[in-house]
Amino acid sequence: MLDAVVVGAGPNGLTAAVELARRGLRVEVFEAKDTVGGGARTEELTLPGFRHDPCSAVHPLGIGSPAFRDMPLGRYGLEWLHPELPMAHPFDDGTAAVLSRSVSETAASFGPRDAGTYRRLIAPFLGKWDVLARDFMSLPLTALPRDPLGLARFGAVGLPPYTWLMRRFRDDRARALMAGLVAHVIAPLGGVATGGVGMLFALAAHENGWPLPRGGSQSISDALTAYLRDLGGEVHTGFEVKRLDDLPPARTYLFDTSPTALARIAGLGRAYDGYKYGAAVFKIDYALDGPVPWTAKEPQRAGTVQIGPSSHEIATALAQASGRTAPDTPFLITAQPSLVDPSRAPEGKHVFWAYGHVPNGWEGDFTDAIERQIERFAPGFRDRVLARATAGPPELVARNANYVGGDIACGAARGLQLLLRPKVSLFPYATRHPSVFLCSSAAWPGPGVHGMSGHNAAKAAWRALRRADRG
Repeated sequence: MLDAVVVGAGPNGLTAAVELARRGLRVEVFEAKDTVGGGARTEELTLPGFRHDPCSAVHPLGIGSPAFRDMPLGRYGLEWLHPELPMAHPFDDGTAAVLSRSVSETAASFGPRDAGTYRRLIAPFLGKWDVLARDFMSLPLTALPRDPLGLARFGAVGLPPYTWLMRRFRDDRARALMAGLVAHVIAPLGGVATGGVGMLFALAAHENGWPLPRGGSQSISDALTAYLRDLGGEVHTGFEVKRLDDLPPARTYLFDTSPTALARIAGLGRAYDGYKYGAAVFKIDYALDGPVPWTAKEPQRAGTVQIGPSSHEIATALAQASGRTAPDTPFLITAQPSLVDPSRAPEGKHVFWAYGHVPNGWEGDFTDAIERQIERFAPGFRDRVLARATAGPPELVARNANYVGGDIACGAARGLQLLLRPKVSLFPYATRHPSVFLCSSAAWPGPGVHGMSGHNAAKAAWRALRRADRG
């Protein structure tokens, strides 16, 4: 009998498997697709030689993840590449604010009326990322806080809605950039703890940058897989699990799946009926004949570019997508991997990645709306498009069953469900089946390629096995 079986070979499932294998357990992973990766894959989606990331491309929480930092992933080929600027946020007047490794450069881009405000907001947390990230991302009750006072101070700033944070700034340049940071969790800006989301992404840039893995996001998944195999674990691909009985006997099972799928496979009935899925995305991967012709100079050297020139425009787009309306003027998150990684495209060419938010399950074509927004800040963009691969909610679900209705966050990151995932519980990874655990981003700390949901779930499962051995 195996000690542990993990269903799903995304970053969280692979991290959970590694954590258990490091403790000497016999672990096997079963993945429905023919390759590992989940939300961290790299494929030729458009033309030969153009390597795209179907989902995640930039990893501000990956390089600073407590789970990944404790693993020798560099030995297995993972190399982080840093663009000159982590992120730029252009405006209609041809200028841009930036999120830089430098707090001073970031603050200066907000303008003189808000530069000091931003420096004072960030200052208490600078140099404390490792402890803060571990404490924050290990909640609830998987590890005692190393710095409870620092965590409480972050909570005082981060738990209120973004709208409270916005009142600190006098001009909309800062408000818009911070609103864009909050929008990475694809939820309306006014919810609980949305201020903390913006703060976390900003601190990540200042402490560790917003890097991209050389060769694409697949490098993260491949490194985790190689490390797991060196630890004695096994990975089986092309193996779809429909029932618990499909799997070999094991002492514990961890699911890197949606709660809906876990309940179906493990026979948990309506255990997660209250779990909500959020807004979806419509994503386009581009093969380009040259770099994106941004009007402002800052986006020309940024790995990520947020497109939404006012906080009001961003808030409106998120509210519409979280309802039943595809925004006429979408907020976009875009990435430019080939600026720092020439291996991603043929010489002189580029890959480019963009998505806007749409309602869950939406079936329309959002291409024109997205490209109109890009052209607004990069006139002539369409002239550089050699090929595009579009993916709305139906295509995203076909690629990854965890993206229910096209929700790449594996569950709405809004209201209490932003903090208490997948349900109100101090033990979110456990289920009512004593041997079954949830290790996907549907559990705390939620979406992002950081492996911490898998890390935390593995610790919960390991402790359950130890209790069983003692009993």
